[in-house]
Amino acid sequence: MPVNDSAALKVPSITAVEEGLVRAGYIPSRQIATALFLSLRLQKPILVEGPAGVGKTELAKAAAEYLGLPLIRMQCYEGLDESKALYEWKYGKQLLYTQILKDKLGDSFKDTENLAEALKRLNSFSDVFYSHDFLEPRPLLRALQIPQGAVLLVDEIDKADEEFEAFLLEILSDYQVSIPEIGTVSAIIPPVVLLTSNNTRDLGDAMKRRCLHLHIGYPDQKLEERIIDSRVPEVSIHLRKQLVNFVQQLRGMDLRKLPSVSETIDWARALILLHAKDLDVQTVQDTLNVLLKFEGDMNTGQRRAAELTHKALREGSGEAVAAN
Repeated sequence: MPVNDSAALKVPSITAVEEGLVRAGYIPSRQIATALFLSLRLQKPILVEGPAGVGKTELAKAAAEYLGLPLIRMQCYEGLDESKALYEWKYGKQLLYTQILKDKLGDSFKDTENLAEALKRLNSFSDVFYSHDFLEPRPLLRALQIPQGAVLLVDEIDKADEEFEAFLLEILSDYQVSIPEIGTVSAIIPPVVLLTSNNTRDLGDAMKRRCLHLHIGYPDQKLEERIIDSRVPEVSIHLRKQLVNFVQQLRGMDLRKLPSVSETIDWARALILLHAKDLDVQTVQDTLNVLLKFEGDMNTGQRRAAELTHKALREGSGEAVAAN
């Protein structure tokens, strides 16, 4: 198997990976940086699981930027098959070729004396109808054919059917695919592969055996503050601590959908647009819809908005003073 030197040479250590992701705008935990480091060195895909909105897709984007590789993203959905994911034939070009061939065949065979001689001459022609010239690569095949390598993101693999999951196994283990009309196509340089899952269904053991496993959960207070500082630097330190503390409290409640990191980022941006200097109950109640997406959750949040806001103000302000 070819070695992915273009990516491997950029990762001398876990710390280097961590720093590279930070430069790309992604604040990783040590566990995330370690998983990416091992994936690059061992040339194994990473199966990234966790709730929606915690940064699984963003990890692939940041990895591509850090490594200087193109990102190829394949969004999975029910009914996805190899013609959409791997390749399809350029039927229009094949049809045009057929017409040209038809016009040429008369000239080529006019001096043949019988059918056997015509067939012999036909067999001497190269068979280009099903060849690379007429092949339209889809995301999986493109990822294998990019000379400098690529980052391949197979997003939300749990939404695809089990048959498609089984189809992926050859790519994940050998970085190659089999095309019946052409044969085996192997990667020029194996891509860096990340598969994401929101755990809507259990994935097969064969899939998990071929991948390193990484679970990204909701971040703790300090990590989420670092993320907000990176993505919304306009937020003051005390407001950042207050809003993250408020979100952390929401995640401890019995809600249908807990607010994700992406929603915390959206809320921070919304508060900046509203010129908020500190959290207040009215502003929280007016903007809860940025964090909570179901009516029942909204009702719960509205009832406890004052309590959670006052606690966030106390604890956030206290931490800000201690930090200064």
